[in-house]
Amino acid sequence: MVKLMFALRRRPDLTREEFQSYWRDHHVPLVRSHAEALGIRRYIQVHTLADEFQAALRASRQAPEAYDGVAELWYDSLESIAAAVATEAGQAASVALLEDERRFIDHERSPLWFGEEHPIIGDQGWS
Repeated sequence: MVKLMFALRRRPDLTREEFQSYWRDHHVPLVRSHAEALGIRRYIQVHTLADEFQAALRASRQAPEAYDGVAELWYDSLESIAAAVATEAGQAASVALLEDERRFIDHERSPLWFGEEHPIIGDQGWS
């Protein structure tokens, strides 16, 4: 499996609550509707908790401001992604998702990357 990881920052005109609500309630159905065309095997959203829980953690590591959330999209392989976006349906799905993302994500401050999981503790690692 290959993962597309997306560390999300909200647009400056949205509160974290507005961002997370839109992401969960409006973007999720759109992703579901295009998952087959894009070859998405699994989609996970991780929503950042309220700021008062973050301050001590950030301070203990001199860390920057937290992201508003992280998205994980799972695919069979990089080749399967390339094959999916080479189709008319995959291209249309990619455009639809990008257009919707522009409604709530600050793309210039939201890094994304492909990666491969290496479990350490849990299902496939030691516990």
